[in-house]
Amino acid sequence: MTRDFVVHEAPRTLRPGLRTFKPRRSRVTTRQSRALDHDDGLLLSLQDLPMDPQVEWGAPAPLVLEIGFGDGSATALVAAAAPDVSFLAVDIHTPGVGDLLQRLRDANVTNVRVMEADALLVLERMVAPGSLTEVRSLFPDPWPKARHHKRRLIQPAVLDLVRDRLIPGGTWHVATDWPEYAEAIMECFAMDQFWTGGPVPRPDWRVTTRYEERAQREGRTSIDLTYRTVESTTKGT
Repeated sequence: MTRDFVVHEAPRTLRPGLRTFKPRRSRVTTRQSRALDHDDGLLLSLQDLPMDPQVEWGAPAPLVLEIGFGDGSATALVAAAAPDVSFLAVDIHTPGVGDLLQRLRDANVTNVRVMEADALLVLERMVAPGSLTEVRSLFPDPWPKARHHKRRLIQPAVLDLVRDRLIPGGTWHVATDWPEYAEAIMECFAMDQFWTGGPVPRPDWRVTTRYEERAQREGRTSIDLTYRTVESTTKGT
């Protein structure tokens, strides 16, 4: 079966009409469809009201937003290993959303909430300022063609939005297997006086995704970058 992507208006953060992804019809298996239709509170819908993390997750905890999770296999493993952290996992690919929901239920992982939505709309509408501890973006679309660079997730307006939603000193971790995109990411952050950071060793929490396994087979090496918000115009170390 197929499901149409639920199209919302484009986020205000980008230029009018721009999105960081390409909407597409997706083939959904029966298993994925059942996972999507099962109502147990793990799947959230896009709303215009900021959510209360303590109410949604039931206890105060660091809140991590994951933008794009593929088939959800890495997300489920990471969340299971960090039960004292709350995760909000957002992706626009319907089959992957169904896969992640089923993985969470099979493993009895309850500290993740899942959304099928544009992550920028989620940030604009549902994430209150100063509520995120960390944002993670593993292998965002590099949009390699020059005319598509304006669609990249890492761009100045998005940095401003994410910084506003993070706690002081909050972090944004990005991984990419495209060296040119890594350079562009570093340049973008370097131009913003409210961020500091750069390339880092692969974090212990970051398990290998299926996309990354394919990239490794094709000879591409992953690059990890972590940036932290700073409060003054003088960057810290």
